[in-house]
Order: sequence, then structure tokens, then C-alpha cells
Amino acid sequence: MKPKVALYDTTLRDGAQAEGINFSTADKLRIAARLDAFGADYIEGGWPGSNPKDIEFFERAKELSLGHAKLAAFGSTRRAGIAVEQDPQVRLLLEARTPVVTIYGKTSLHHVREVLRTTPEENLAMIADTVRFLKENGREVIYDAEHTFDGYKEDPDYALACFQAARDAGASFVVLCDTNGGSLPSHIIEVTRAAIARIGEGCVGVHTHDDGGLGVANALAAVGAGATHVQGTLNGYGERNGNCNLTTVIPNLQLKMGHTVLPAAKLAQLRDLSLFLDETANQRPNIRAPFVGQASFAHKGGTHVNAVNKFASSYEHIVPETVGNARRVLVSELAGGANVMMKAREFGIALEEKAPDTRAILEEVKRLENDGYEFEGADASFELLMRRARGEYKPYFDLLEYHVSIRKDPTRNLDLCEATVKIATPQGDRGYEVAEGDGPVNALDAALRKALTAFYPEVAQVTLTDYKVRIVNSASGSGARVRVFIESGAGEASWSTVGVSTNIVEASWLALTESLEYFLFRLSRSKAQA
Repeated sequence: MKPKVALYDTTLRDGAQAEGINFSTADKLRIAARLDAFGADYIEGGWPGSNPKDIEFFERAKELSLGHAKLAAFGSTRRAGIAVEQDPQVRLLLEARTPVVTIYGKTSLHHVREVLRTTPEENLAMIADTVRFLKENGREVIYDAEHTFDGYKEDPDYALACFQAARDAGASFVVLCDTNGGSLPSHIIEVTRAAIARIGEGCVGVHTHDDGGLGVANALAAVGAGATHVQGTLNGYGERNGNCNLTTVIPNLQLKMGHTVLPAAKLAQLRDLSLFLDETANQRPNIRAPFVGQASFAHKGGTHVNAVNKFASSYEHIVPETVGNARRVLVSELAGGANVMMKAREFGIALEEKAPDTRAILEEVKRLENDGYEFEGADASFELLMRRARGEYKPYFDLLEYHVSIRKDPTRNLDLCEATVKIATPQGDRGYEVAEGDGPVNALDAALRKALTAFYPEVAQVTLTDYKVRIVNSASGSGARVRVFIESGAGEASWSTVGVSTNIVEASWLALTESLEYFLFRLSRSKAQA
């Protein structure tokens, strides 16, 4: 059996150095608790004393009841020319009272001479003194060998001496750091093997950055060469291009390389963990992120979907649910009958791949997409299209008339949008309402809801949660077709619809009415099944 690989998360420290990322203390505490529940072995919380937020975090972190993970404080070796006991930065590491302290030190002779402005011998003493002092004070010590791979190129013997100094002083892991993120897997393998040959098995780790797009590949290469400790961040957050992405490296280690990292039940929480971090950091999830992205198991091409329907592994390298994801079938102008058939199953509609209904739906999709529609992000619109084609749907209201006016008078500071809507129900009832709004679409939405509420009071539950406009053919200038996506919600449910026109108000109206039609359709079905 291959050895367990220790999982070291540095999202709260290295990940927080990413451009656009700013965690509050409360955020950091929530993330730490979630990482512990997920199964991280180590959680690096920050650098004690470097800023007020990290000071507060380590103070409040003492209240965390971590069930699995060990919390680590991060800092550096003692300064040159000063006794370790007298270095205030080292004292702050002890005062954080974490079970683990991770320190970094120089491996590159160039850095030793030009950055630290000290001698190679003093640098080795700085490493050994700091590790030993922290160890003697009851801490597990992890040593991050900064600029490992650049330093090894300069002077392999000195780099190995740095590893040896840390290990002999009591470091549980010597972590080889690709600090600049520019190394290739072949060099990672060479240095990892040399480090293990020098200081032994089971104590070498790796910390990689993604400046060359190889953060994950380099981490996997190091493990393949014998490393048993991997540092990284969730979703690859980190300075410059980011760190080794743990949401990618974990399933590769466990599912592809056979190393134990997490129990299977924990691995199945990976996508939820990834989304949780993006939400906490106020970042838009990367839909193409390996394993956890929305598009990771999305199939669009007709021949692909046809094959996946026959045996999933034809175009899926793992079972999506293993990492908490799911297969998605997309319907577009590139689709085939299998796309329509498999998508229909999601809506509880039984269709055969080559049935006339299926072909008719497919042809309608292709016609509409040629006009500018897009159904990949508008499942509600596509379901209504299918049900109309099969005669399973009748509208809940018909538009008789709508009117929108915009009045702007800067001299009187007047800015007003007003909409009137007239509708008729299948029962012959009519509704006529007027409403004001922040813009023409908002005014139309308000007027339509008022008109419908008299006949369908449940419409009051629906909220418009997102509104997006796309120009379909920008070369046509002001005459371009406009595609509008509307996302709506009611309770726990959410759905998306699409409308297209050369008139943005008309496109918005089409998407808006379809959203409310879909809600009423699903409501009537749920009542019928109750």
C-alpha cells in the first residue's frame, strides 16, 4: 500500500496573499473549521504579529475545537547575528500557542548573500537554532526550504546541507519549496530524490506555485518521487498565479496515484468545499476547474453524449459523484438526439433518441440558437420548449399589451420609469396594472406581477435574483440582437430563462414572462402530485 500523504492547507496564509482576496478574522475561523471537518492534516493560520488580523485570529483560534487538523503558525528563522531566544518574531510564534510552527529559511546561496547579507555558515545555524528552539519548547516544527529548486541549481551540496540542518534539529518535515513557481517536473523529481537520499524517507514535503502552470503537476511529481507531505491552497488561491490547487491535487493523489489522503466520504465533499471558499472570498467559481467545476462533467457535443449514454467512462475519467460533482448534459446547436433524450430525463420526460418528438425538439433548438438563443444556461426555457413541442404545456396568461415610458428631467431632478401591462387568462379574466420601477425591466416586472397576483397569488413568492445581457452580433451596432438571461427563485428553488430580440426591453420581457410561466407550471404540477 502506498503511504498516506499529509495534507497541509495554507489557504489562510499563502492563499490570502492572492490579488483580490481579503479574509476577515471571522472568515478565517469559519474556513479553518470547515477544513478541519473536511480532513486537512495541517491548517496554516497566518503569521503571528505580522498584522492585527492575524493576532486576533490566533487569539480566537484557541477557542476552536479542531477534531483532526493541527493548527500551524508561520514565521521565519531567527535573524542573522541574534540569539534565537532574543528574536521577537520567534517569541511571537511561541505565544500563538499552536501545536505546530512552520518556519521558512533560505536555501539559495544567492539569497543568503544578497538578501540576508550573511554567510552560508550563519544561515545553516539560523535554520538549526530556530528549529531546535521551537522543538525544545514543545512544538512540532515544519521547515519550508524557500527557493529549494533554484538553490539546488546554484549549489546542490549547500541545498542538501540546509535540509540536513533542519532535519537534524528536529523538523518533522522538510518542505521543498518552488517559491518562484518556474520549475519543471523533471527537476522536481531530481531534487526530491536527492533530498530523500540525504535525510531519509517520510520527512520530505513539497510546496509549489503555479507561475508556469505546473503547480499541481510539480506536486504530483514530488509525491511520485517519494514526498509524503503536500502543501497547497483551496482553489489554487495564492500570490501571483497562485499555489498548488488542493482541489485538483487531492483527487489526483487519491484516485489516480493510489495514495491515502481522505476517507471516500470526505472526498465527496470536495466540490461543496470549493464553492464554500469562493463564496466566503466573494469570488466567482471557476466553472472549468478540474474535478469541482460546473463544467467538469458537462457534455455538449452530440457524439460525446451518445457515447456517455452508452458507457460513462467513454468521456468521463472518474465518476463525478466521487468528488461531489454531477454529470451535466448541455443542449445546443451542436447537440444530437442523445442530448435531448438525456436532458429530458432530468425533467421526468421519457423520450427516445431517434423519436420524431426528439428530432422536432432538436430542430427547434437549432433554429432558435441560430436566431441568438442559448439554452445551456436556461434550463427552464428549454423544459418549456420541450413541453410545448409535446403538447404538454398551455400558457397561464396571454399578453394583450404592455407599454413602458421613461421620463427624465434634469432640471427638476426627475427620473421615472413606468410600465403598464394588460393580460388575459385562459378563463377569460383580464388584468391591467401600472407600476413604477428603477428601470424599464424593473417596472415591467412589477406591473406584470401585480396583474398576475390577482389570479395566481403564489407569484408573490418569486424573486428575480440575477439579470444578464449579452450582445449576440456586436458587428451590427445598435441593431444587434440582444440575449437576456434571467435567474429567478422561490424558496429553495431557482431557475433560469432566456429571451432574444433586437429590442432589449422585448428580450427582457420574453425572459421575464417565461420565468413566471415556468414557476406557475411547476406549481401546478406539484399541486397535482400532492
